[in-house]
Amino acid sequence: MGALLSNLRNTVIIGFLLAIALIVAFYLKQSGGGAFDIRAALHEGALRWLHVLSGIMWIGLLYYFNFVQIPTMPSIPDELKPAVGKFIAPKALFWFRWAAMATLATGILVAWSRGYLLSAYTLGATENFAVAGHTFIGIGMWLATIMWFNVWFVIWPNQKIALGLVEAAAEAKPKAARLAMLFSRTNTMLSVPMLAAMSMSQTMFG
Repeated sequence: MGALLSNLRNTVIIGFLLAIALIVAFYLKQSGGGAFDIRAALHEGALRWLHVLSGIMWIGLLYYFNFVQIPTMPSIPDELKPAVGKFIAPKALFWFRWAAMATLATGILVAWSRGYLLSAYTLGATENFAVAGHTFIGIGMWLATIMWFNVWFVIWPNQKIALGLVEAAAEAKPKAARLAMLFSRTNTMLSVPMLAAMSMSQTMFG
């Protein structure tokens, strides 16, 4: 067991296999041992699962940057700071930006498969604002979309400059680092109402 868990790739693969086995077992039980409805599983279960999984990775790393890395950097000795910038931050930013992409993509697919994508993104305007739940979750979807935009078109480009991953003048690095930090803080702020809309929508509106 230790050999399996010491390898991250194998750990993740086993986790996915266990999750798939759990899903299949309960769908078979629900169908009374009949045929496994793969379409229902994908539309009603797996997409939402992947959306939540991606979201945990995205927001978890957002909170890591804002609650751990950024506040801790000033107290790290100068000779040790390059290790963070050269090894930890680039890897964390890789998972951060692609988790954001996966979260947005799977969220759009969930909304499309449930039939409320257009209603949500128009904040209920296509239904004359008659369905409050679509407006509520639509606000969450727009906040998530703004956050995704910030990640890909503000935070990541400026982090590349700040970390020296692209050529830039020395005086541009502090400015880029500050801009990336401010937009990261913006995303942290927006994540609170976004998560409220996403997590409370079904409870409040069914």
